[in-house]
Amino acid sequence: MKYTPINQRLYIDNRKRFAASLKPGSIAFFNSNDEMPRNGDQNFPFRQHSDMLWMSGIDQEQTILVICPNHPLPEYREVLFLRKTNEHIAVWEGHKYTKDEARAASGIQHVYWVDEFNAMLPVMMHHSQTVYLNLNENDRFVTEVPYREQRFAETLKNKYPNHQYERCGPIMASMRSIKHELEIEPLQIACDITDNAFRRVLGFVKPGVTEYEVEAEITHEFIRNRANGHAYTPIIASGSSACVLHYIDNNKPMNDGEVALLDFGADYANYAADLTRSIPVNGKFTKRQRDVYDAVLRVMKAATKMLVVGNVIPKYHEEVGKLMEEELIRLGLLKADEVKKQDPKQPLYKKYFMHGTSHFLGLDVHDIGNRYEPMKAGNVFTCEPGIYIPEESLGIRIENDILITEKGPVDLMAKIPLEAEEIEELMAKSRVTA
Repeated sequence: MKYTPINQRLYIDNRKRFAASLKPGSIAFFNSNDEMPRNGDQNFPFRQHSDMLWMSGIDQEQTILVICPNHPLPEYREVLFLRKTNEHIAVWEGHKYTKDEARAASGIQHVYWVDEFNAMLPVMMHHSQTVYLNLNENDRFVTEVPYREQRFAETLKNKYPNHQYERCGPIMASMRSIKHELEIEPLQIACDITDNAFRRVLGFVKPGVTEYEVEAEITHEFIRNRANGHAYTPIIASGSSACVLHYIDNNKPMNDGEVALLDFGADYANYAADLTRSIPVNGKFTKRQRDVYDAVLRVMKAATKMLVVGNVIPKYHEEVGKLMEEELIRLGLLKADEVKKQDPKQPLYKKYFMHGTSHFLGLDVHDIGNRYEPMKAGNVFTCEPGIYIPEESLGIRIENDILITEKGPVDLMAKIPLEAEEIEELMAKSRVTA
């Protein structure tokens, strides 16, 4: 890993909170992610399961964590199983955790090799009545590929059919959505690295530069600042491509007079930043581009103020939609009389602003959390309104990451250039010094 390790107190506290939420006589299992095959004999780069990382701090494949708070034997109440290394693995793959290193990272004292798991499993299961399984319950998740936690659950149910089975998912969604104080630092670092990359891009973009060259500049800045890389596939969309919400081809030249929509974020210590900025390729917005930009910015600033304790995402989105209606009428894209007659279930603003304004952020860019529960202190949300006008080959989106506190919203990206004038000034300055 490139990042600086996080204090083990985060993981100790997380496990205590989780264990306190279990029914008496329970056991819970967490597995690391699969090593995903690519082609031939190659794998994709390993990325740890976010729940495993949140519970243990162990960033390594073939890891199992067992939580069994009421087991009669203390050494079975919190157990970590690691991949056992050897000379061959050391030569071909490099260093793996020793037991002492795993204890230091996680705060878990009882560490065994994963080869010992099957021999110890009966003793753990015999003294447990309820089993918590950690299937992926992110409501955005859709896949046809069986994954490690799913296969583990099927095997365990077949082997121990008489136990009661429960879901880790709702517990993890509730807990992970409220950030521990020690999680704010890596989130902030991810945002700061993203800031560095954006400022680098402002000095690089000009007519004739290709989208993939911009992506390369961002990647360079991420890696040199100890990020793992991108928190998600970056969107570098110029001109009409900015109206494609998940455009990731990033293969076109940026032309004079276009606006480039840049949606990217650093992954630092597996925590995600999520930034969007829209910048003029030639360094100067046209009047129309500036009007649309300022409209989106007004909505973004007003929406940020609504990210407060007690608000609810569906209600919040409805209120942001009303703000967007006013801006679209002002821009001449909607007519006020038609808006008054619209079907409330199919508001007209959706033609130009068709996505939600905010989602949970954390170890995953679309992090887990219950969007129907009131917002709480410790939640982190994106705030990302946009206006997309295909007939004008113009798409504008602006996005920052917001921490909710008892005293109000805190913008983790407050230092990143946001106002149109500042963006233009920085781009002009880079052209003078180049």
